[in-house]
Amino acid sequence: MDDQGVGWIAAIIIGGVAGWLAKQFMNTDTGLLMNILLGIVGAAIASAILGMVGVTFAGWVGYLIAGFIGACILIALGRMVRS
Repeated sequence: MDDQGVGWIAAIIIGGVAGWLAKQFMNTDTGLLMNILLGIVGAAIASAILGMVGVTFAGWVGYLIAGFIGACILIALGRMVRS
């Protein structure tokens, strides 16, 4: 996270926004804390996956994009496990 120029407080805020966007896009009913967790963990997962391909994100916007993509992946995986 520090490599991307985003601090912990900013990561929580951006993670919440990314999680909320993923919630709206994937049509789920998660709460605020889950949105933040989905966004932060999703950003880490998406950055790792996309880093293997050679795609990197930097800064606030990059963290938001990675968080959104990762949160959508996590929501989809959660749906697959539940069904």
